[in-house]
Amino acid sequence: MERTNVDMHNRVIIALDFPAAQMAEQFLDHWRGEQKPFIKVGYQLFYSAGPQWIAKRKEEGYPIFLDLKLHDIPNTVAKGIESLGRLGIDFLTIHASGGRTMIEAARLAAEATAGRERMKLLAVTQLTSTDQQMLNEEIGIPGTVEECVSRYAQFAQKAGADGVICSGQEVSRVKQATSPSFLAVTPGIRPLGKDVQDQKRVVTPARAIRDGADYLVVGRPITRSADPVKSFWAIVEEIQQLGVGFDE
Repeated sequence: MERTNVDMHNRVIIALDFPAAQMAEQFLDHWRGEQKPFIKVGYQLFYSAGPQWIAKRKEEGYPIFLDLKLHDIPNTVAKGIESLGRLGIDFLTIHASGGRTMIEAARLAAEATAGRERMKLLAVTQLTSTDQQMLNEEIGIPGTVEECVSRYAQFAQKAGADGVICSGQEVSRVKQATSPSFLAVTPGIRPLGKDVQDQKRVVTPARAIRDGADYLVVGRPITRSADPVKSFWAIVEEIQQLGVGFDE
């Protein structure tokens, strides 16, 4: 896969999995005087802190990935995106299982509310907590996890998504099923020696990048570290040592 050298700092996204704004702000205090990292805000923090907290972080210079995994009828998702688009966020997740029409409506809404740059829509394929047994026996989807992820990625791309959320174990298949420019954003990243906790399909930063991941989402290995900034830069440096970059 062709790569060009760019700043790896913006390709490691920190998952701010905190229950309240104050805790998230205390964590971000570690970055005073540092280049602002890309941050991911999920359900808990967004519902607690609210849209204005997101807007303020954008004003402070943080790139923001809002991980709300929208999944509803097309019109409802589109209206939600119209509201979220006013925050100037960079990435937003929607569920691929919402179907092609929902993704198309999401793309149109994102374009209608775009400012200087449109938010990127990332379709969630299968959560990294999903394993083969869960997929087949509980969710009722036949075939392997990898086959499901590839199928979802293909129709998400055709419907107008900019990329997908997928495990590092599926990155190469996603790229083969879509295109090198279709984004693969990879959670479930665990540096060597770190506990996998509730994740089931995990990989190291190096493996994810070698397989073609465009962005890595890292939470607890950074947020629960005694020295979060040091842990963050250790992951960035691990990627840089591979001697690869990304096509913009």
